[in-house]
Amino acid sequence: MPIHIRAEPGEYAEACLLPGDPLRAKHIAETYFDDSVQRNGERGMLGYTGTWEGKPISVQSTGMGCPTAAIVMEELVQLGVKRFIRVGTCGGLQPDMELGDLIVALTAVPADRTADTYVDHEPHCPTASWEIVHGAVHAAKEIGQAMRVGPIVSSDVFYNPDGGQNERWSKRDVLAVEMEAAVLFTLGALRGVDAGALLTVSDVVVEGEFKRITDDDLRAAVDRMTRVALATATAAH
Repeated sequence: MPIHIRAEPGEYAEACLLPGDPLRAKHIAETYFDDSVQRNGERGMLGYTGTWEGKPISVQSTGMGCPTAAIVMEELVQLGVKRFIRVGTCGGLQPDMELGDLIVALTAVPADRTADTYVDHEPHCPTASWEIVHGAVHAAKEIGQAMRVGPIVSSDVFYNPDGGQNERWSKRDVLAVEMEAAVLFTLGALRGVDAGALLTVSDVVVEGEFKRITDDDLRAAVDRMTRVALATATAAH
């Protein structure tokens, strides 16, 4: 039994959604899963297994930042999970973005030291699994959900002291900033499992203004994202 995910092999499905927020994991399980069973509560990191449209699926919160996300993913791999999809929020870096937009991440600039440590500080481009990217685009189109597809950045700070960094990322066509995807993509490659990330734009953080989504609009946008993630995670591979 792992140290932080207190479960046994077989208690998590091969496909697992990874929200940062434990309450979002609880919401996903209670709203979308049939026969939901809580598998973990250690340190408040809630995890559940159930079925969605008759297919096994799990959800496990990761907390905030690459260090905790790496611990969770490493232990879920030990438990037999093979397909990971982060479902989280992000700050939009393109001025034409709208609050609530859906992003399917292709790559994640590793602006954090965790992913860097895993590759022994060598140059590295954390990249999502193509099957997940392709599946998410297809699933979104099936339900008429608009999306943006492209690179994001994983930062190790939320309150960034470099006031100009968001603008520099924006000029390089990076779509959004968040805090976990780079290490998930890195571990996907190193452990031979699939990893992807779907993100909801909760803030727009460029062009000198900060716009924040309302709680009601955020819940609706996250639910739209979750439906795409569930369809992608449980699709035949």
